[in-house]
Amino acid sequence: MLDIGHIHRTEYELDADRSESLGKVVIAEAPGRVHYLGEHGEPKAGLFLSSAIDRYIRVAVSLRKDNSLRFFAANLGERKRTTLINLKYKREDRWANYLKVAVHIFAGLGFPVKGLNFTIAGDVPQQIGLASSSAIEVAAAVALRGFFNVKLSDEDLLGKLITAHKAFFGKKDTAVDYAIALFAEENSFLVVDELNLEVTPIRSSLDNYKILIMDSRVPRMGIEEELKERRQDLKHGLDLLARKHPGTSFRNFVTADLVESMGDLPEEIRRRCMHIVQELRRIDEAGEALLKADQPALSKIILHSHESLRDLYEVSCPEIDWLVKRAQELDGVLGSRMTGLGFGGCTYTIIGEQVIEEYKRRLEDYERIFGFHPIIYEIKPAARAHLETV
Repeated sequence: MLDIGHIHRTEYELDADRSESLGKVVIAEAPGRVHYLGEHGEPKAGLFLSSAIDRYIRVAVSLRKDNSLRFFAANLGERKRTTLINLKYKREDRWANYLKVAVHIFAGLGFPVKGLNFTIAGDVPQQIGLASSSAIEVAAAVALRGFFNVKLSDEDLLGKLITAHKAFFGKKDTAVDYAIALFAEENSFLVVDELNLEVTPIRSSLDNYKILIMDSRVPRMGIEEELKERRQDLKHGLDLLARKHPGTSFRNFVTADLVESMGDLPEEIRRRCMHIVQELRRIDEAGEALLKADQPALSKIILHSHESLRDLYEVSCPEIDWLVKRAQELDGVLGSRMTGLGFGGCTYTIIGEQVIEEYKRRLEDYERIFGFHPIIYEIKPAARAHLETV
């Protein structure tokens, strides 16, 4: 069971008369997100080019007369329940565990969360790398902040989400997703620095293009072990690089350092490290290309990033490579690349509207060749989480 500490509620604004809150419903929504560059970066020190997407998780909160915490997933027709004294992670509670993270935050602040209803619904696609679970946590936290009328900044809420998620799930791997959900700007790409969680918006210059997420439907099994090996390779490579030149992060090295290290680094580890160093540079260059509306430059960056994931970091697969190649062959496609954990999963394609139908026709060949029926989601860069109704 989690140890829920308490502080004085006088530090926050709170409607003290609980009876006045009966019948009150607060709704908040938080967006999913997509990474365009950088998701296979240096652990805990990554740099990302991302955006929130115009698909959301909505959470409604209302008061109960008893001490029960009730959770309802409208899309699934599923119900879960617990109490504050039993507030802990349960594998069988699946989606409800993410709501519990937000409950944990406000219980720790001393608020009366012992009798509440939560209802969630949304259209963020599940389990394809678009941060649907983080969106649940952020939407629930924003809803509770509004419900209790708490003076808690987005920056403070970000820190509390990170701490609460670690308490429930034993890992801190969602900080970037929280930052995107809390600080995104409409119609803007975001450069996100994992070291300090700084989010720099760049107004989109791609008004004449659509962004399509393609779920390849390729089943993924055993990828955690593969990704763990790559993270170990990066740690080993960074340790070896630091013996010749001072540096605590891949940001302290450039491509020339990897070239000079031929013979000192095992070839496979050198390739992994080369991807990280070059991807960092690509993100800086992509930011400049977006600022200058230099679409040819951005197109080359996206192409080279996918080639690097395929050839150096080796997290792509034949199906994903086929989808990317066929998209890039179309006149009117600015760029296409895998996104997410890899070994299947999704691609994104930045495409002119006039060639979308031809793009979809090519997917008939994909299904015939590989036997998987892909799913397309059209998205656009969206705004941050917000309170919808009070």
